[in-house]
Amino acid sequence: MLKHVLVPLDGSALAEAALEYAQEIVDPEGQITLVTAVELDDLPAYGPSMMPLVRTSIPDYQDAVDNLMPQANAYLQRVADRLQMRGREVTYEVRIGHPAEVIVDVAREQNVDAIVISTHGRSGLGRWLFGSVTTKVLELARRPVFVVPSACVRVENLPAQAVEKR
Repeated sequence: MLKHVLVPLDGSALAEAALEYAQEIVDPEGQITLVTAVELDDLPAYGPSMMPLVRTSIPDYQDAVDNLMPQANAYLQRVADRLQMRGREVTYEVRIGHPAEVIVDVAREQNVDAIVISTHGRSGLGRWLFGSVTTKVLELARRPVFVVPSACVRVENLPAQAVEKR
């Protein structure tokens, strides 16, 4: 069994389905680290001279960060609490950046044994994008990546609203 796994989450029930598999492959005394990436849309921002501005100098950018970071932290805290109630050791991180890069960076920094990721999380365009995140993680990760296809998700473990979207 593995001692430490990383589970990337995007707020969707399908992404959270990877937690079930992570718990099966990590040692009962092992650690699960949750991660989510806050990715802000690349809005064009130009000054009067048409030179690109540093994103952090744009008020809307900072407002978005100030709004999204606490939401992401609260979400991961709720998930961590559920796992801790089952006796699991859980840590979590919220980072700003492209999801695949954040996942790979945290995996390296935390020296996890493996990454357990769902193929798709969000629906619609987000579903396609999360699939591309999984593909990018597979390309960049220098450790095993366990991929949970959405077709393997047990319907009885999903909330009703997630089942309706399937």
